[in-house]
Amino acid sequence: MSNRDDPDLRPATKLVQGGRRPEWTGDPRLGGGVVNPPVWRASTILYDNIADLKVRGHATHDRLYYGRRGTPTVWALADALTDLEPGAEGTLLFPSGVAAISAGLLALLSPGDHLLMVDSAYEPTRLFCNGMLARFGVTTTYYDPLIGAGIADLITPETKLVFLESPGSLTFEVQDIPAIVAAARARGVPTMLDNTWATPLLFPAMAHGIDVAVMSLTKYVGGHSDAMMGSLTATRAIWPRLRQATYQLGHSVSPDDCALMLRGLRTLDVRLARHAENGLAVARWLAGRAEVGRVLHPALPGDPGHANWSRDFSGTSGLFGFTLKGADEAARTRFIDALSAFGIGFSWGGYESLVVPSDPATIRTTVAWTDPDPLVRLSVGLEDPADLIADLERGFAAMAE
Repeated sequence: MSNRDDPDLRPATKLVQGGRRPEWTGDPRLGGGVVNPPVWRASTILYDNIADLKVRGHATHDRLYYGRRGTPTVWALADALTDLEPGAEGTLLFPSGVAAISAGLLALLSPGDHLLMVDSAYEPTRLFCNGMLARFGVTTTYYDPLIGAGIADLITPETKLVFLESPGSLTFEVQDIPAIVAAARARGVPTMLDNTWATPLLFPAMAHGIDVAVMSLTKYVGGHSDAMMGSLTATRAIWPRLRQATYQLGHSVSPDDCALMLRGLRTLDVRLARHAENGLAVARWLAGRAEVGRVLHPALPGDPGHANWSRDFSGTSGLFGFTLKGADEAARTRFIDALSAFGIGFSWGGYESLVVPSDPATIRTTVAWTDPDPLVRLSVGLEDPADLIADLERGFAAMAE
């Protein structure tokens, strides 16, 4: 039985119970079941007869047909993710977050169409729009992340999708999602949101009117920096188009990776709470440092996105940025190189803390990034925040040398 049959279950309970259907965890021939769905590895599926083959060939995603269409391990993860988004019809899984975004855009856009893409989008998303989509005849207009209801002025008869990312994963602007969704719906245009920063625990996208929610499961869902995957969760109206495109593109994911994602999903609630607690402790400490120009964290009251965040989100994660007041590139390099508790590396959302230099001015095209101070992005992990703060203290000392 799916958790969707019990709408009163709270998210933390859904994380524990999701995707654990008896037909996936139990075998009556063995007299019982197991807690976790076993790892079903398969390419070729055998059929009892031709009639069986024909019946299963028309199945969607919950009957064994061919390995590329999934096994119970894959369906368990997809089912659990769908349960977290009330109003969703289903979830599709991809080898990475970028693969999920590109597949979603290809599914919903055709030559001659117009895409509205937020200017603060993840850089690989921009590269796909400026590269493959442009070659296929799709026009992309980048819009101010803070445009709100004003996006209605950018919607044309050719506009077929509005893409949001909130907060932006480099500069952390919080979009007015209700206003943008209302403007798009009034013109019959669907919306797609990269919801990796918040996950459905902090921002249930479907409940806010979003049609397609994207996540890089590599981040907080996996949580251990050892597996990559992406997902698209969609409403009933959009779901068939995404499923068809996914089959045509040949996307599939490893059941072993799905098992790792399911393991991460079970503890997402408690891990995300610790990421938030640690991140806020570090962000507040940074806000009081003379070396810091500003802290880009929407959960802080002085942040420009705080009002929208307070209205729409139920919590925060551990990813944010800050600027080094009056510093140059060399000083930023000394600061980062002196850190040891923060590893230098891309991605985020794992148990360990990470740091990278960030340069949004090089990719913005609609709203220029004019802050002269160099930007640093932190992914605060599960370490003791006092140790992280001591590490940052060493970084500031090195920056002054």
